[in-house]
Amino acid sequence: MRMPRPQPETSSHPVPDQHGANLYTSDPGLRALLAVYLPPELVTHLTPHFERLGALAGGTLDDLASAADKNPPELQHRSRSGRDAQKLIKHPAYVEMERLAFSEYALAAISHRQDVLGWQGQMPAMAKYALTYLFVQAEFGLCCPVSMTDSLTRTLKKFGTPDLVQRYLPSLTSLDMDELSQGAMFMTEQAAGSDIAATETTARPDPDHPGAWLLTGDKWFCSNPDAALAMVLARVDDGSSSKASQPGLKGVSLFLLPRDLDNGSHNRYRIVRLKDKLGTRSMASGEIRLEGARAWLVGEQGRGFVQMADMVNNSRLSNGVRAAGLMRRAVSEAFFIARHREAFGKKLIDLSLMRRQLIKLLLPSEQARSMMFLTAEALRRADAGDAEAMRLARILTPLIKFRACRDARKVTGDAMEVRGGCGYIEEWSDPRLVRDAHLGSIWEGTSNIVALDVIRAIRREDSLTALMAHLQKLLADTPMDDSLRTDLQGVMARTATLATTATADGGEALARRAASALYHLTSAVAMAWESARIGTPERMHLARLVLQHRLLPSDPLAAEPEATEASAQTDKLLLNL
Repeated sequence: MRMPRPQPETSSHPVPDQHGANLYTSDPGLRALLAVYLPPELVTHLTPHFERLGALAGGTLDDLASAADKNPPELQHRSRSGRDAQKLIKHPAYVEMERLAFSEYALAAISHRQDVLGWQGQMPAMAKYALTYLFVQAEFGLCCPVSMTDSLTRTLKKFGTPDLVQRYLPSLTSLDMDELSQGAMFMTEQAAGSDIAATETTARPDPDHPGAWLLTGDKWFCSNPDAALAMVLARVDDGSSSKASQPGLKGVSLFLLPRDLDNGSHNRYRIVRLKDKLGTRSMASGEIRLEGARAWLVGEQGRGFVQMADMVNNSRLSNGVRAAGLMRRAVSEAFFIARHREAFGKKLIDLSLMRRQLIKLLLPSEQARSMMFLTAEALRRADAGDAEAMRLARILTPLIKFRACRDARKVTGDAMEVRGGCGYIEEWSDPRLVRDAHLGSIWEGTSNIVALDVIRAIRREDSLTALMAHLQKLLADTPMDDSLRTDLQGVMARTATLATTATADGGEALARRAASALYHLTSAVAMAWESARIGTPERMHLARLVLQHRLLPSDPLAAEPEATEASAQTDKLLLNL
């Protein structure tokens, strides 16, 4: 594993600038992990695509992202002749990024087509997440519509009627921008954020179109609001006394809402206004008022939350991947600066305090990367019908969403500090990374909600047993010294006890601590296992550092320096990355 050493500028300058670096070829650590988790023939096939995307992410795509961030979309309510004709006006930079993401790299279609990027057959989700990981290092906002389109397609295929699937799948997976239907989900209401049981939007049968429903209500936060298709939660009001009409979750159903009707007219809903957001400014988010909009039931009536949860969980994994990508970009910038910036007659990386700061940036970034690969592999096996992998993916998904998204906020902020005053200037990528990173802990469930979902997975699916069995299997398959194995085994036992206590009555206050411990333990074991597969000691030392910094007890008032041998190993790791 090696951090990037690009030198895009040939002339010496006191302010180092990594712009123009290839974010794939300068990242041997990513290439090494791809060789662990993807079949060799697929890695060979995808390498030219990774190389091109890495070059784009370090240059052209980064420029496009900066332009789109500074020129957010605008909402046009009427045409110049006075017709009510709402339209989102997107900056050309954003439109070009849409083409790259949806068409050239097929990020939303990879899991649903068998002819993407010249590959014959179905690519594993791992390929999609690796490409997204590179893409998001330049642009975060657009990855929301990409993820929602992918997740909506997955949910439609899983729960939709054959007629709905046949009708909409071709446009959802199209690589032609003129034919593509982007996806969205309209779920949040003012009184019903994470509390889906408080949903007030209603659905009643459409008397003029058998099988259709009419939706009425307000949705408070809708990203990609002009999407061609959206999944919407609504409370059924069919005039009956069936369980589907009951209050609470049992009364909520899932609907597919088209933007345009078959006759070409716009469906009966409108965008009230666009949100003025802290981050993800390139991509529109808005408030939507449904005024008897025609929609189609997806899945069983009254089980909307269960079906929407499938879409949300898929989006949560994508959210974790995006957090990992943001951290990677921030860390690569920090290392580049530390290697090329001089102060007090030395390179910054030669200063011991800077090296300590860098390791605190590197650890969560590498943890998230390992968790991304581990979770994507569990999802691949789960989709193939492996019941144990389903239980494993069920807990890994909220774990990466919970911890990686929280870590991204700190990592991007601390990496900005490494650049110094320039890092606070909007001409550089740092402010955009910081602003975008803060959304991850809110999108698709705040930290409390997602930590409680970890507890729910343990209670309902016995996912803790599946996770511990998987970690024991990885440990048994990994040669390591006895002291590290003893530490990992001891932490595993204590973590399992903490998680079990958190699931007991009255234990919910421990949910966040338990989720963090499970995440740190899992990433440490994964790093050790990866190190053995890659054949280099760096990731094994990172596994030790995860234990030392995130799990084992320490005395914050201890005056003695760190153990000489361990400190020397860490310095060697940083200097040779």
